[in-house]
Amino acid sequence: MTEVFQFLAVLLAAFGLVSLGWLALGALLLPGVCPARMVVDAQGGGEGLEQSVKALLWLRRAGLWWGEVVIRDRGLDRAGAALAQALAQRDGVTFAPGDIDLV
Repeated sequence: MTEVFQFLAVLLAAFGLVSLGWLALGALLLPGVCPARMVVDAQGGGEGLEQSVKALLWLRRAGLWWGEVVIRDRGLDRAGAALAQALAQRDGVTFAPGDIDLV
């Protein structure tokens, strides 16, 4: 029985070392802080808008991307504009009319 516990302990230790190595390599390969602006063009009823914004916010929370999300109005109807306004309430998300130059 102790051999089984020893095997499990060695297996967990090996997994822990591989995980630490993986995290260290990932930290070395990740780019430094380079904020970028992601512009999501939205039109109509905002189909796919919420999924796009949530995916970008997930990338930011995971530390894989730094920057802000801009929702640009490219002909949103009333429901789409309401959705865009609701999404713009989140931290780092802004809503901009389509005629504004985002340079």
